[in-house]
Amino acid sequence: MSITALVIILYLGFFAAFGVYLNRGNKTASDWAIGGGSLGVFMLAAGVAGTRIGGAGTYGVAGDVINEGLGHLWYGVNSFAALFLVGLFFAIPYRRLKVVSVGQVFDHRFGSYRCQWLTSLCVQAEYLVVNIIEPYVIGSIVSGVTGLPFVVGVAIGGFLIVTFTVSGGLKGTAIANVVHCAVIILGLMLVGVVAMNNLGGWEEVRSLADGMLVAADKDEASWWSFTGIGWATIIALFISATIHTPAASVYANYASSAGKQDYLIPGFFLAGIVAALMPMVAGFIGILTMATYGSESGLTSYLNIAQLAMDTGPILGGIALAAVLAAVISSGAPILLASATMFVNDWIPAAKHYDSDKKLRTYKIVTVIYGTAAAVIAWLGNISSVLQLLLLGFAMVVPPAIAVAYVFYWRRTTEQGVFWGMATGFAGGLIMWLFNTLFGGVDNATAGGFAQWWYELVSYLGEWRDPSFLTLMLPLIVIPVVSIFGPRPDGDGEMADEFYTRLGSIKRNFDWA
Repeated sequence: MSITALVIILYLGFFAAFGVYLNRGNKTASDWAIGGGSLGVFMLAAGVAGTRIGGAGTYGVAGDVINEGLGHLWYGVNSFAALFLVGLFFAIPYRRLKVVSVGQVFDHRFGSYRCQWLTSLCVQAEYLVVNIIEPYVIGSIVSGVTGLPFVVGVAIGGFLIVTFTVSGGLKGTAIANVVHCAVIILGLMLVGVVAMNNLGGWEEVRSLADGMLVAADKDEASWWSFTGIGWATIIALFISATIHTPAASVYANYASSAGKQDYLIPGFFLAGIVAALMPMVAGFIGILTMATYGSESGLTSYLNIAQLAMDTGPILGGIALAAVLAAVISSGAPILLASATMFVNDWIPAAKHYDSDKKLRTYKIVTVIYGTAAAVIAWLGNISSVLQLLLLGFAMVVPPAIAVAYVFYWRRTTEQGVFWGMATGFAGGLIMWLFNTLFGGVDNATAGGFAQWWYELVSYLGEWRDPSFLTLMLPLIVIPVVSIFGPRPDGDGEMADEFYTRLGSIKRNFDWA
């Protein structure tokens, strides 16, 4: 057995044993879903940060830096902004409402099941992508270093994530993410420093990279510029990677998991700092990889990080692959947990009346079914651009994030405004993506009819055709318009009074209507 394979097996074995050990602490549904409300600042920060530095923040960023340039390091800025945004304006309300699903906010405010269901649909569109990507990458790594068939590697990945989530619960994922975050950042930084020195230092890396860009007929100045990907793309990245975050239900779980309310803002702030570091390190690896193999190397998925390390030496390769596995697991486990708690609370109306034992059992059953289904899809799928796929999922979560913000900070927001705002935003973004995919290719330039018209339209729009613009603007406009001009149900005033009394002082400085 190779040293690289041994490192991978030891890391996965430690992870599995740790999950079994943690299972002893999960006696109730609250223990499992929100860690019994016992997390301190640093454990909260590690848990939250781990959800952001998964596939998108590691090999996703590295791959897009290789292909398009340093502009994709904006993902680090967006990660910090996203988590700090949640900590400042949303974590405390989630905690006060005691929600474990963002959709429950609309149940508390309006008694609206349709808004709760639609929120869950939007968020699950993102989480399904994450839950598919993670076993896919674990399977690719395991099969690549051991020679096992890909389906066996995916099965191992799915089994590990599902087993750890079922046994460890939210507190288990937070504790494990302390280890994962350290392995990811320190391990990949070590890989980058050693690889850079082997190439002859930073100036030699710059020279090699410029040569590769010339060979690929790419604009050197644009590739090295933080704005080289274009402001439209940068804004779209901000919308997708930052504005969607308040509606990502895993942060509602973590908001309720803190031992004290006072831990939330510093915890999310620290999480943002940690989450911002990872894309920067991954981008550094991307630069080194491009300088070594070229921008047209076709290194996708985890290989864009691991190839450089594996060619340097088996131990360094093992460290790099362990770091990628850490990234995968750090986001995969808590997001699978959040997916299960969302499904139970949003899609099974009777669940609000379950006792603790029955709800815990239901959480775990749904986790097993959901995680297994995602692993099967991962086995059947063919994933190339991880970051682009995940950013599409992020964009679909923007409408409920806008809706939650309106509900928290504008009392006149109505149930109809929320529903139609989310519905138009989700549908508009999905249709835009579908039409771009079907009719945006160059082969439609002379196709005639609607296909040619759409091709000409998106060619004119350029990067402004990104679906995230519609997922932001439609709910931003539709919610206040419908809320102002639409009907207001009888008795809504009493429900509003009760809701905003529970929220307390967060509205004191924002009640502008």
